[in-house]
Amino acid sequence: MRGAAVLAVLFEHLLDPLFPEVRAAVSPRFDFGQYGVMLFFLVSGYVVPASLERRGSVTGFWIGRAFRLYPLWAVVAVAGTVFGLAQVYAGLPDALAEHPVTAGLAHLTMLQDFLQVVSVVNVFWTLSYEMVFYLLVTALFVVAPHRPRTTGVLVVAMAGVLAGGLLPAGALSRALGGDAAVLLATAVLVAGMAAILGGAHRGRVCGAIAVAVLAVVLLGWNSRVGAWQSLAIVATMFAGTALNRLDHGRLHRGARWVVAMVPVVCVVAALRFGPGWGMSEEEAVAFRWSWSAAVVAAWLTFMGFRTLRPGSFRVPRAVRLSLPRPAGFRVPRPAALLVRLGVLSYSVYLLHPLVVQVLRRLVPYPAQVPLTGRIGLSLVVASAVVGAATLTHRFVELPAQALGRRVVRAHARRG
Repeated sequence: MRGAAVLAVLFEHLLDPLFPEVRAAVSPRFDFGQYGVMLFFLVSGYVVPASLERRGSVTGFWIGRAFRLYPLWAVVAVAGTVFGLAQVYAGLPDALAEHPVTAGLAHLTMLQDFLQVVSVVNVFWTLSYEMVFYLLVTALFVVAPHRPRTTGVLVVAMAGVLAGGLLPAGALSRALGGDAAVLLATAVLVAGMAAILGGAHRGRVCGAIAVAVLAVVLLGWNSRVGAWQSLAIVATMFAGTALNRLDHGRLHRGARWVVAMVPVVCVVAALRFGPGWGMSEEEAVAFRWSWSAAVVAAWLTFMGFRTLRPGSFRVPRAVRLSLPRPAGFRVPRPAALLVRLGVLSYSVYLLHPLVVQVLRRLVPYPAQVPLTGRIGLSLVVASAVVGAATLTHRFVELPAQALGRRVVRAHARRG
């Protein structure tokens, strides 16, 4: 499923440099990028809270997440900064160049999209939502480890989506100033996480409340986009959590109707409120319909994959294949290729914008290139992205994850 999601995002980012006619014809009706990231968010919602509950250790969970996310993120952040300074395609955004310390601090928290700081690599914005989700899941686990309130959280989240159109985007940064908002959010995050990971029970609860309040305030009052859209993403992730619990018999069957309302509420909010930033009327109408269609398609895809094996995202053994050996010259099955892309999805997702920048530098005027040539270029780009992702997965992701597991085991022995 992650393989399908990352392919959709890659295709979205190839439209402007290679297929502007597809952009003009299709994008007003369907957003491939939004489809891909919503699919990612559903999967994260399904698997991440289950991982925390399975571990039973907040510290172990966060060590694992840190070693899973940060090493490759750091490599790509440095590369993105170098690309910007070298103006491979576009220069480093002025806001990052003028405020390097607070911009760097915001990026280190992975909350930059909620702190009105431009991401050094455009796809980093989704990591801000992942981080907010982790904070909320952690807070719920600390406060009520044996009483998951998934249905209640979904109801509150959907109410927030419907009220989100009334909330002012970026209000916190405007009121405090950009640098002050970054420093305040970082201080609350560090203090809250320190209390959660190292404090006594009362301190852990206080830390959980602090990070939960921070997450809610950032979602509702300091999002880069409309608050309804940010809350819709988080509601979608918690819907994934609810589906996991339904699949494993940990949630009453009546909750299915609450889950089913999530995409409905998201679409209603999109059609009612529209984009949370300046657009022409024509662009706003296109956003409403393309975003809504992407959300519906992501849900249909998710539910389709989910039916492969009720209660699990594991696909049949015959599909879980490695790529064929080169000596055979066989074309890999689409399912096997998607599984392989799923394994590489984090690397593919973070690296592909850099490869696309190189493409845009080399092909500034796609309309002058014949369609067959552009299709060939898209295959070259996809191959380059997968090749680079294979290397970073092998030499960055896997060693970091192995080190993280050793740190978790060492912490468990001490604890």
